[in-house]
Amino acid sequence: MKITEQDKAFMREAIRIADESVKNGGGPFGAVIVKDGEIIAGRSNSVTLNNDPTAHAEVNTIREACQKLGTFDLSDCVIYTSCEPCPMCLGAIYWAKLRRIYYGNTKKDAAAIGFADDFIYKELDKPISRRSLPFIHLLPQEAISSFKLWDENPDKTEY
Repeated sequence: MKITEQDKAFMREAIRIADESVKNGGGPFGAVIVKDGEIIAGRSNSVTLNNDPTAHAEVNTIREACQKLGTFDLSDCVIYTSCEPCPMCLGAIYWAKLRRIYYGNTKKDAAAIGFADDFIYKELDKPISRRSLPFIHLLPQEAISSFKLWDENPDKTEY
């Protein structure tokens, strides 16, 4: 895939947002979502500013883009992020169906300054019974009722 000058400009905007975030007390991450050659959303990491561990730049940007576009399906959009997405953000990107990810720093670059996600990747590879966070299967016979209701609902919005 050929990298264009426009791609570089969008990445520079994500990097600018990350730099600005650090200057304002936030984390060193920024992202923009682009549709049809136009930036739809651009946000930074605000974990410490908002006391929200899910407030990563990619997640914040996905939320903003979805609100602006009035949809949860961003399959006609691309994300530019200043760093390779963590497992949570990668999951959100897949759920939003973004069609491409451009990233600046790598996860190794992030680990070098204290943002190490390797433990999550390792945990996901383990059987549930061997993970460091206890997983306790509770009331599955009752919980299945929500899935049955969903499955039988002819008016549901698939995603």
